[in-house]
Amino acid sequence: MADPLQLAILPGDGIGLEITQPSVDLVQKALMACGEPEAYMVWLEAGANAYVKLGEALPQATIDGCRAADAILLAAMGDPDIRYPDGTEIIAQIDLRFELDLYAGVRPARSVAGVAGPLADPRANALDFVVIRESTEGLFASLGKGMREEGEARDTQVITRKGTQRVCDFAFRLAQQRKAQGKRGQVMSVDKANVFVSMAFWRDVFDDVASRHPDIEKRHGYVDAIAMEMVRRPWEFDVMVTENMYGDILSDLAAGLIGGLGMAPSADIGDDHAVFQPCHGSAPDIAGTGKANPTAMFLSAAMMLEWLAQEKGVEAYAQAGKLMTDAIDDAFRDGTLVSTERGGDAGVEAITQAVNAALDRRIG
Repeated sequence: MADPLQLAILPGDGIGLEITQPSVDLVQKALMACGEPEAYMVWLEAGANAYVKLGEALPQATIDGCRAADAILLAAMGDPDIRYPDGTEIIAQIDLRFELDLYAGVRPARSVAGVAGPLADPRANALDFVVIRESTEGLFASLGKGMREEGEARDTQVITRKGTQRVCDFAFRLAQQRKAQGKRGQVMSVDKANVFVSMAFWRDVFDDVASRHPDIEKRHGYVDAIAMEMVRRPWEFDVMVTENMYGDILSDLAAGLIGGLGMAPSADIGDDHAVFQPCHGSAPDIAGTGKANPTAMFLSAAMMLEWLAQEKGVEAYAQAGKLMTDAIDDAFRDGTLVSTERGGDAGVEAITQAVNAALDRRIG
C-alpha cells in the first residue's frame, strides 16, 4: 500500500461545480477497491468566479497548491459574461499550463461502448486514437501579446526546437506504449509545412525525433487534409502530434467523432506536473440545471490514476483507473443511458448513479 495521494482539485466555474464532487467520490471508491487509502484532496480556487471574488483568476496560493500536489484534477473554467478589462475571457486553465510548463496536451478519442458517433461506418464506433498538441507555444505563444492597431492586428506563431522536440518525443513514447498493448504503433505529424516556414521547421524536428524511434512508423499530413481524413477514415489513426492551435481544433473534431465533448477526457502533461480535465468548457447556459454530462470528467480522473501509476510505479493506481473506465463502459453499454447533449435525459445524477452502480458490480 502506497502513501495517500495528494490531489489538487479545481472545480472552477459553471458545470464544473456540479461534476467535481462525483468524480472525486469515484476516485476514492476505486482507490479503496484496489487496496489503496483514500487520497487527500486539496480544493483550490481558480477561474472566473475566483476573479470576481479575489481579483485574480489564478491566485498564487492555487499555483503553489498545484505544484505541491501529486496530480491536478480540473473541471471547467470561464464565463463569457466575466471578462478582463481588455475584453478577453478568463482562461486560467491556459495560464496554469504555462505556469507548470505542461507542454503535452493529450486528447484521447476512444469510443465508449454504447455511445454511437455521427458516422455510419461501424468501424467509427470503435475508435481509439490520440491527438497530442504542443501546449506552450505555437500560435498560443501570442496569448496576451498580440498587436492591434487601426486597420491591422497580428498574432505571432512561435515554434522552437526544444518545444517541438519534447512533444514529439512524448508522442513517440506514447506510441511505443500503445504498440506494446497491441495497437498500431504509428505517429503522424500534422502541420502546414507546404505554406509556413515555422511548420517546415516543425517537420524537420519531427523527422529528427522519428529517426531515434525506428520501431514506430512515422507519417506526415497537412492539417486541412487530415481534418478531412478524420471524418472519412478516423479508424486509420493512432497517435497524432501537432502545433497548439491545430491541436485545439482537431481535438474538438475528435471529440465529435466519439459522441461529443461530454465524452472526451484530456490531460496537460509536463515533466514535473500534470492536469487532468474534460475537453468541454464550463457551459454556463446549463449550469445549475443538472443537465451536464460528467462522463468526460470521470474519464479524465481515470486518466489521472493511470498516469500516477506510471509516475509512482504503483500498479494499484492503474487498476483503479481501469476499474473506473470499465465501469463507465458498463454504464453506457446497452445504449439506454443517453446524456442530454445527445438528445437523452440523463444528466449529472443519472449518469453518476449508473457509473457508481456499475463500479459497485465490478467491485462486488
